Amino acid sequence: MHPRIDRRRVLAALGGLALTPLARAQAFTPGQPIKVLIGVPAGGTQDVLTRAIAHEVRDSLGPLIIDNRSGAAGRIAVEAVKTAAPDGRTLLLGTASMMTMFPSAYRNLSYDPIKDFVPIVNAARFELALVVGKDVPANTLPEFLAWAKAQGDKVSFASYGAGTPSHFLGEMLNRSAGLRMVHVPYRGSTPARQDVMGGTVPVYFDTIGGALQMLPTGRVKVLATSGDKRSPLMPDRPTFTEAGLKDVVATAWFAYYAPLKTPQPIVDKLRAEFTRAVNSREVRQQLLQNGMYPVGDGPEALLKTMREDTARWGAIMAAVNFQAND
Repeated sequence: MHPRIDRRRVLAALGGLALTPLARAQAFTPGQPIKVLIGVPAGGTQDVLTRAIAHEVRDSLGPLIIDNRSGAAGRIAVEAVKTAAPDGRTLLLGTASMMTMFPSAYRNLSYDPIKDFVPIVNAARFELALVVGKDVPANTLPEFLAWAKAQGDKVSFASYGAGTPSHFLGEMLNRSAGLRMVHVPYRGSTPARQDVMGGTVPVYFDTIGGALQMLPTGRVKVLATSGDKRSPLMPDRPTFTEAGLKDVVATAWFAYYAPLKTPQPIVDKLRAEFTRAVNSREVRQQLLQNGMYPVGDGPEALLKTMREDTARWGAIMAAVNFQAND
């Protein structure tokens, strides 16, 4: 006689077989470090965002480590994540520049923002501000426009990188107001802020968060913001549209991405925890204090934003005949 077969044990054994090896390979084990690649030098707004999220997810995911890979306008960071192992341990903090502007700016871009990455969450959006050094003889936007127009091409404006919203806000202002300011691209916001505060460059288009950091020094003035309505973070500063410059509107965002082919269970875990963090009271407060608005959009909404912004920025670049150096 055959020994009695315990049906429950058989089913349990079969269930265990079903989890190996594929499911176990796709399992996400919390506690191991996750690298978040950021395409600008340390000390900027992107670091602030990622540190705030890291604090919220450290118990559920493990430590988030910031890896600043500046250079090539952030493309070094993007390419590193594109070729990283799809195991959820290497993520990209993608910007509007990297993911929606560069496809039009560069002839030979080595990545496709939509096809080469898995969207995790659109974490935050932000607006920009017109910042001038304290010695610029203008205290209002109309005064600045009159002064800059009188200077012709003798006025330079800084951006935190060629082909970024910071750059094209300056170009849009040139076109709409009839100015001839000369663009000076920097490798990130930190060196640009140092130079506008030091008087090396008179004009800089920074994030509102960056402008808020500089204002207490007394070495800069903020004359306008780039939203379609006044920023609640700077309600006493007018928008460009209030001065009749209706085309001078610019907003941007920060979103997290994983490499293509990252297993869906890992993507789901990352998305759930990052979204929870963005919606937490602590992170929302930190973002607002640093000039960012929490978003928390999932993949469908993020992809829609990417497609719409790619078309919008592409049209602006075509209008100003811009082509970045590959």
